[in-house]
Amino acid sequence: MTSLGLDDKTVVVTGAAGGLGRAFAEAFAAAGARVVAADVNEAGAAETAARIRAGGGSALGTAVDVTRQDSVTALAEAADAFGGGVDVLVNNAAIYAGLSRQPFDAIDEGEWDRVIAVNLKGVWLCTKCLAPSMRARGQGAIINVSSATVMSGSPQWLHYVTSKGGVIAMTRALARELGDDRITVNAIAPGFTLTEASRGLIEDAASYGVTRGALKRAALSEDMVGAALFFASNHAAFITGQTLVVDGGRQFL
Repeated sequence: MTSLGLDDKTVVVTGAAGGLGRAFAEAFAAAGARVVAADVNEAGAAETAARIRAGGGSALGTAVDVTRQDSVTALAEAADAFGGGVDVLVNNAAIYAGLSRQPFDAIDEGEWDRVIAVNLKGVWLCTKCLAPSMRARGQGAIINVSSATVMSGSPQWLHYVTSKGGVIAMTRALARELGDDRITVNAIAPGFTLTEASRGLIEDAASYGVTRGALKRAALSEDMVGAALFFASNHAAFITGQTLVVDGGRQFL
């Protein structure tokens, strides 16, 4: 893993209390990075950090509400104090579990606003508050987590799909704005992945959509980490504004 060039880098992962976020945090730690695991679930973030430290890695667990600039500013300050600056930001925090699938005209306005605030505004706020640390270091990498539902237009989930489509648009626009600072901005669009959240959302989650994919198996959190490590690594230093769909070949069938 050392060939990725992540040794002694400081990586901030939002939504790191479990699921994909925890998998990202643990993978970066295994690659030699210092990890700041942040989540609105402070206990879960602390548990992720403790798991990393138990495995010999370096990690800080901290609370963050990505919809509030004061909270994200505090995260940036904590990351700077812990790691001497930020090299990589993984914008993973999102609302997913607990959303009701229903026609677009039945979605509650409050739920719409909450999804957009966390899934889209949160990416902007975290980038706004943590990019200055990358500028000061002369380079950086931002990895935004979108969703393959943007490609399929997954019906009866308009607020979620819209928010994740916005993440892809923001990725491209930020890549243009941050290029002069040698900060790359890319996105990962995971397909349906077996996490605690997805298991609670869909019945028979382990078999959901398996036959529609080229690889004919369910996706695991571990299947997503390679893309994040790559985008953060020296190997992707000249790649920016891109979205990589990681869905086992489901979208092209």
